[in-house]
Amino acid sequence: MDLEKNIGQLFLLGFHGDTISEDHPIVADIRERNLGGVILFERFLAQNRACNNIITATQVKHLTTRLHNLAGGQLLIGVDQEGGRVCRFTAGRGFPVSAAAAELGERDDTLLTGIHSLTTATLLRGLGVNLNLAPVVDLNTYRDNPIIGRLDRSFSADTEKVITHAEAWITAHRSQNILTCLKHFPGHGSSRHDSHRGFVDISETWGQEELQPFAELIRRGCADTIMTGHLYNSHLDPEYPATLSRRTITEILRNRLNFQGVIITDDLQMKAITDRYGLEDAVCRAFAAGIDMVVIGNNLNYDPGILQKAIRAVIRKVKSGALKEDILAAAFERVQRLKITGEAGPHPGSCELFLPFL
Repeated sequence: MDLEKNIGQLFLLGFHGDTISEDHPIVADIRERNLGGVILFERFLAQNRACNNIITATQVKHLTTRLHNLAGGQLLIGVDQEGGRVCRFTAGRGFPVSAAAAELGERDDTLLTGIHSLTTATLLRGLGVNLNLAPVVDLNTYRDNPIIGRLDRSFSADTEKVITHAEAWITAHRSQNILTCLKHFPGHGSSRHDSHRGFVDISETWGQEELQPFAELIRRGCADTIMTGHLYNSHLDPEYPATLSRRTITEILRNRLNFQGVIITDDLQMKAITDRYGLEDAVCRAFAAGIDMVVIGNNLNYDPGILQKAIRAVIRKVKSGALKEDILAAAFERVQRLKITGEAGPHPGSCELFLPFL
């Protein structure tokens, strides 16, 4: 097993720029380090610039075509295109934008949700994007939540409504061969704080019902990937936030809820992680916890050499015996299965089966 190249497949990496020259760092990351995927952003927050990867539809299509060609068609290209206020392809740049999840949940018409989802998925397919980091399946249990409730990102506080509308959203995406991602496990809806800005403790606000949308959508075969939140819950793990917690990731999500697909982190550059852990240490802890793909947005902070540094850190941990190589091998296999078949595994439920995008 080529350890370094296999590790490269376990990252979704952000990069700077709307075009890619031959000497762009992302070229070496894909060709030499076997990068598994990229994530696109409209703005470049590290330098407070309004423009980054997304300018126009034509430009984005050229960009994604170049990226896919560099990887031989084996690249995940992801984006946060939830609808409403959380969109990277915005109306201001001429892109069609779907309604926010809260509005769709309030109207409670799954046909309408499917139509909005289809609009989004058709846009992404035309632009060369194959992974939408949506839908949010957090319960809207605290409406003044600064990162979920206030931004209208949750369909509802009602569990069944969240499940029903998320299923409609996913089914429409699958009709266009776009992978989706349930987020933010084990549930961000009750939080009082924003994990982008610092430590978030949900120990006294979180309830077991927040697991139900994840559990049921897994059971129905609707979970292509699942994203973890950087959420600390002392009742689930007294030491680590969910993204770094083997109790939460492996014991609950993998074993108890029987999710056999790809588990993705939220951006590890968010302050809930960086305020307490070094990025390289957090990467290794995430893999040890059972994460399959690590997101480094490279947007809140920018380092063109960050992938090489992260891979080296993982290799050091493997060689020291602190991180087991078989954990990484299993993650690699799950990522490859997702790319080749578009499936997390057996689909026992009602969601329409996804067709391979490769």
